[in-house]
Amino acid sequence: MANLRFAAPVERRAALITGGARGIGGATAVRLAEAGRDIAIADMLAEEAGARIAEIEALGQKAIFVKTDVTEESQVHAAVAATVEAFGRLDILVCCAGVLGWEKPFLEQTAEQFSHVMAINVHGAYYAHQAAVPHMLERGWGRCVTISSSARNGSPNQTPYAVSKGAVYSFIRSLGNAWPRQGVFVNGVEPGRALTDMVVHRFNEAHLKDPGNAMGRYSDANEVAEVIEFLCSERNTYATGAVWSVKGASG
Repeated sequence: MANLRFAAPVERRAALITGGARGIGGATAVRLAEAGRDIAIADMLAEEAGARIAEIEALGQKAIFVKTDVTEESQVHAAVAATVEAFGRLDILVCCAGVLGWEKPFLEQTAEQFSHVMAINVHGAYYAHQAAVPHMLERGWGRCVTISSSARNGSPNQTPYAVSKGAVYSFIRSLGNAWPRQGVFVNGVEPGRALTDMVVHRFNEAHLKDPGNAMGRYSDANEVAEVIEFLCSERNTYATGAVWSVKGASG
């Protein structure tokens, strides 16, 4: 840190993580706590969130759970307000709440399914940034990270999901240029396939052992969380508006 000319002092900052009860969100919650952050988990899964909170408190950090449906703007704003009330600040936002939706050909998808996926994956991130960023601008420092996906390049059996992640990519790229001079950076992470509940049940054991990618395996959620932690840290002094690939392969 001493050699990072533009680094802010390390502080006990507060982070809000949507979808922070399990998977990449859960791993990120614990990793940020290891880095000295207090954590608010906004999720629908109370039991899983309780387990993460126990891990965080064992690290000596504060943690709260706010039951949150990210498709409801008022609930997202309430989660931000609860975070500020609990910790006196909000410095970091990580949007991990997401849903894959149906894996079916486009003509078998419904408008309702499309709206459902967009509401969680896109609207949820939109609401969270609108609610959280003003607190960061007020303090002159903030870091935001949202999960994207290579499905944004096109996936015929996951069209709603692909469209939602294309929108997330554009969202990140747009906001990355909005506030860097005010100290607020917005980035994304594209994890490929991590061994989470969203992925494991979709494949047989042989495929999971050797999925055929360059790395020869899928990632562990903690590996993705490590990159997220950097992007949310004082060590990140110049990265904004980027979608970081954590796919175990190029491209």
